[in-house]
Amino acid sequence: MAKEKPVRFTAQQLREFTSNYSTRLGSGGFGVVYEGQFSDGVKIAVKVLEKSSEKAVGEQFMAEVGTIGRTYHINLVRLYGFCYDQNMSALVYEFMENGSLDKYLFKETRKIEWEKLHEVAIGTAKGIAYLHEECQQRIIHYDIKPANVLLDANFFPKVADFGLAKLCNRDLSYMSNTGYRGTPGYSAPECFMKNLPVTYKCDVYSFGMVLFEIVGRRRNTVVGSYETLDWFPKHVWESYEKGELVEMIKTCGIKDEDQEKAERMSIVALWCVQDSPEVRPPMSAVVKMLEGGVEIMSPPRPFNYMYSVGMNAAQPPMISTSSSFFSSEENKSYWYKETTPIEKDEIQIITH
Repeated sequence: MAKEKPVRFTAQQLREFTSNYSTRLGSGGFGVVYEGQFSDGVKIAVKVLEKSSEKAVGEQFMAEVGTIGRTYHINLVRLYGFCYDQNMSALVYEFMENGSLDKYLFKETRKIEWEKLHEVAIGTAKGIAYLHEECQQRIIHYDIKPANVLLDANFFPKVADFGLAKLCNRDLSYMSNTGYRGTPGYSAPECFMKNLPVTYKCDVYSFGMVLFEIVGRRRNTVVGSYETLDWFPKHVWESYEKGELVEMIKTCGIKDEDQEKAERMSIVALWCVQDSPEVRPPMSAVVKMLEGGVEIMSPPRPFNYMYSVGMNAAQPPMISTSSSFFSSEENKSYWYKETTPIEKDEIQIITH
C-alpha cells in the first residue's frame, strides 16, 4: 500500500481501524488524531477533520491529499489514504511512535541524545529538499516547525502536516501571497507582506529557525515584556560575529564531542534566515553543509530589519527583495566550498 496512491476508505472502515476511535493521540489544526491499525497489524494515525462550513477545513484536506498524497520519501510522513463523504473528512497516516520533535526540545521529561538531534536535523532537511527540488511539481510546505517533524520508533524524522502546503510549477519562481500562512516565530519576513512574492525559500527560513531551537533546546522567543525579549537567534549571530560561538554553544550544555557539529548547525541556521530569500541557500546545499565535508562560507548579518526598527519578530517591516546581492542559485560556492581530499599518489614518503 505504501507505494500506491492514497486509498479511499469508508467511514465504517475507519471505525474498525480505530476501535470506534477509542485511543486519542492529540489534536490541533482542524481536527483530532486517533491511533488505529490495519487488519494486518500495521499501526496508523487517523486525523478526523472537524465538520465545518469553513472554507479553511476543506482547503486543508485538499492540500494534504494533493501534496503529500503524491510524494514518497523516507523523510516525509506517508499518507495511506483518506475518507471523504457528507458526514466526515479524515486522513490516514503512518503511525509515528515517538510523536513530534517539539516535545523533546522543550520538555524536560523527554530526553534525546544530541547526536540523534543532529541526525534529525539532516533528515528533516532532506525531506524538505525533496519537496523543493525532486518532486515533479515543487511543494512549498509553509509551516516547518518542530511540531511538524515527527519521529518514529528509532527517532527517524519525517516532515508532516501539509495542511498549508501548495504546489508550485517549476517554471514559476514565486507564488503570490494571498493571506498569511504559517506560524509566527518561524515564518520568513516576506510571508507577512501583502502582494510580496513568496518563494520556496520561506521554508528555508523556517528550517533555520528550527535549527536554532535544536542547538539551544529552547523556544527561540521567550517574552516577558517588550524590553526583556530574549531572542536566541540574535544571540547566536552576536556570538558568531564576536568569534565566541563555541563559548555560547557550551552554555547550551552541548558536550565537547558534539560542539563542532553544533557550531556548523548554528552557521547554517544563520545562512537560512537571511533577510533576502535569494541569499538563503537551497535545501540541497543546506543538507550538504550540515553533513560536513565542505567548508561553510561566512554568512552576512541577518535580521537587518530588526536592527533598524527594534525587535518585533511577530510583525517585521517591509524588507528589500532585490536579487542584486545574489543572482545565481547554481553557484553553490557562495554558501560553501568543496574541500579537496589528499590523494594517495600525492603523498610523498621521505625515506632515508
